[in-house]
Amino acid sequence: MKRTGISDLPLHYGRCPRWLFVRMKGMLKSISKIIILEYGKDEFLKRLSNPFFFQSLGCVVGWDWHSSGLTTTLTGALKEVLKEENIGVVIAGGKGKTSLKTPKEIQELANKLSLSSTKEKKLIYASKMSAKVDNAVLQDGFTLYHHTIIFDERGRWVVIQQGMNTEKRYARRYHWLSNNVKSFVEEPHTAVVSDIKQKVVLDMTSKKSKEAQKICVDLVNDNPKHIYHDLLLLRSGPQKTIPHFFKKRKVEKIDYLKMPWNVNWKVLKKAYEIQPRNYEELVKIKGLGPSTIRGLAYVANLIYGKPISWKDPAKFSFAYGGKDGVPRPVDRKAMDESIKFLKEILEKTEIERKRRLNILKKLEKFVPA
Repeated sequence: MKRTGISDLPLHYGRCPRWLFVRMKGMLKSISKIIILEYGKDEFLKRLSNPFFFQSLGCVVGWDWHSSGLTTTLTGALKEVLKEENIGVVIAGGKGKTSLKTPKEIQELANKLSLSSTKEKKLIYASKMSAKVDNAVLQDGFTLYHHTIIFDERGRWVVIQQGMNTEKRYARRYHWLSNNVKSFVEEPHTAVVSDIKQKVVLDMTSKKSKEAQKICVDLVNDNPKHIYHDLLLLRSGPQKTIPHFFKKRKVEKIDYLKMPWNVNWKVLKKAYEIQPRNYEELVKIKGLGPSTIRGLAYVANLIYGKPISWKDPAKFSFAYGGKDGVPRPVDRKAMDESIKFLKEILEKTEIERKRRLNILKKLEKFVPA
């Protein structure tokens, strides 16, 4: 299973000037139409799901490459462009309260594209589950505040959403592509790109957590009382309960095993009544939040001995790295592919020659020597 993308960006505040937003829309209009006409809607969605291309596109149309505002501004401008152009690709959702309107927007846009009710329901499900997974199943310290889903007239989709960590003043972006998602709870992203990596991240989407997922389902299908008993054992002192777990661990690494106190027992009772068949069915239950998911994961790991992943799935730097390998090697292949593709597209656009040359110069500066 491939991952589609996570990127970390400095958390910036403020708004995009109107003059810049208008010009961004003009360039996005030209670039989007050329990509769709030359390569098709499927390729357009695939490109947007690629964090390297998405970031490069943001730079091309005039935004700071390292700003968290690139995500919200670029998707906002693109949303307006696709709405005005009526070319078979649309965007639902946005920042803050706008993201809460996503299901309603999907219904309206699906009707506009003449999508079947089945495809409409799948789009709404994809929107809700991708948000649920990145907020609760992947616990990396970032809380979602921006969510968009881009889809075409065949029901293919891309989700681009962003979370913030106010303490570290960073934002993290998540990319999903429908073609790559075989399961919403097993490594559903495609490439993970990040400037900072968290030391400890509970990643229940990792293949390493697969057996623990099964135990979590068995636990809720058995009886919530047993889960309560197991959590009490762990809260009273895991060192006494399972001393073998700590033999090869340093004391300073134990703090992340702190048990959550706000497990939702009502939702666990609800889950027991529903009897989910797999982890995805468990996760989609309304009210099942991060603390409850973490509590179940701890029990599966510490009581039943099933491994869970504590590794941050972020793997690459968005700054592309440096030519000397500091702070990390350059991912030249991904970078060159995005830049080359954008150059080819720009040559075919209707943007005036002088402006196009300025954009190409900006792309050259974006590439490290």
